[in-house]
Amino acid sequence: MQDWNQLTQQQQAQLLSRPALADNQRLSQAVADIIKQVAEQTDDALFSLAKRFDGVELTDLRLSKVTIEQAIATLSNERKAAIELAYQNIRKFHAAQRPQDVRVQTSPGVICELKHQAIAAVGLYIPGGTAPLPSTVLMLGVTAQVAGCPRKVLCSPPNKQGSLAAEILYAATLCEIDEIYLCGGAQAIAAMALGTPSIAKVDKIFGPGNSYVTEAKQQVSRIPGGPAIDMPAGPSEVLVIADKFTNPAFVASDLLSQAEHGIDSQAVLVSDSEPLISAVKQAVEQQLSRLGRADIARQSMQHGRYILTRDMAEAVEVSNQYGPEHLILQMDNPRSWLDKITNAGSIFVGPWSPESAGDYASGTNHVLPTYGYARNTSSLGLLDFLRRYTVQELSQEGLKQIGPAIMCLADAEGLDAHKQAVALRLDALK
Repeated sequence: MQDWNQLTQQQQAQLLSRPALADNQRLSQAVADIIKQVAEQTDDALFSLAKRFDGVELTDLRLSKVTIEQAIATLSNERKAAIELAYQNIRKFHAAQRPQDVRVQTSPGVICELKHQAIAAVGLYIPGGTAPLPSTVLMLGVTAQVAGCPRKVLCSPPNKQGSLAAEILYAATLCEIDEIYLCGGAQAIAAMALGTPSIAKVDKIFGPGNSYVTEAKQQVSRIPGGPAIDMPAGPSEVLVIADKFTNPAFVASDLLSQAEHGIDSQAVLVSDSEPLISAVKQAVEQQLSRLGRADIARQSMQHGRYILTRDMAEAVEVSNQYGPEHLILQMDNPRSWLDKITNAGSIFVGPWSPESAGDYASGTNHVLPTYGYARNTSSLGLLDFLRRYTVQELSQEGLKQIGPAIMCLADAEGLDAHKQAVALRLDALK
């Protein structure tokens, strides 16, 4: 436990640092090397890297329809029903986000419009590694489906059998994704960005991942003519604000929900109650012994933070400084603190709102900004799968209305051709 008020400003900043940012130079170079390899060797690089990183020798990158159907046939009705419930809730919430086009007459005879169009080709990255994530398929796939994206490409690391979890494939089927590739890590991002004989390039890449995936997304987004990306979404993190009235078992379970994602995840508790912090630490140890991924969670909790503050107001200040991906408010009258929260990817209010709900089935999107990017980046939503563009149409009267002002401004900027484009038309109307 760290007493926030006993630390210097530098120590406070160090306390809130993310574990995955260490050795950033070596990470950047490793990712750059993978992108270069994919650029030069295309599919051969993907096969080679699958053998190196995933331990499988693939003969084809794309999963066939028959393989997908055979895998789905092994799913229980209970598992299918759970995926379908999550699908419906996520679809309902994201369908409500559809924006309205705008049409305005700014001056007589001058019509301006704002329109929205689905991005033509989107790449959906689904993390694999220690745990397949069908929930991420839904978060990305449903949103792309609701937006109306014509081409949806799914990439995910193959398992040891050279396939993907049946849950991932069923979720993809519900989302009408028919391009599914056995490709993970930085090499998948490179393939979707650059294109290979098997995987045609996409216009925008979505999805969370480890530090290598995050770095790869940022690097390919800087390639001239390369894809856009959704956000810098890396290793998962949670911050819980709790007071003395909170159930410590609830807090411990929320911390461990993040810790079991991976050894580079981070869980933070901020409280004004020293007894509560002590009780949570005990509950964490008790619950750890019952987890199937206890080894991963235990390693992750080495990056955990237990921070003691003077009061709840200071706890909120600490949270805003950290800018968590997930923020859980477990204090007296938690909704009253919402307006004080300035930096968080997604907020879970009250004792009955575990972070697990947002990860799976409440309806909100679990692709969220990490590394403190919640200060300036939004959680994933329908608008991220749409592009905005404008339309303007001027009648003869409209050009007469604003033409003189256009010519005056063009003249002020020394752009004679701009001025002439209007003058010629106005002369033709005389």
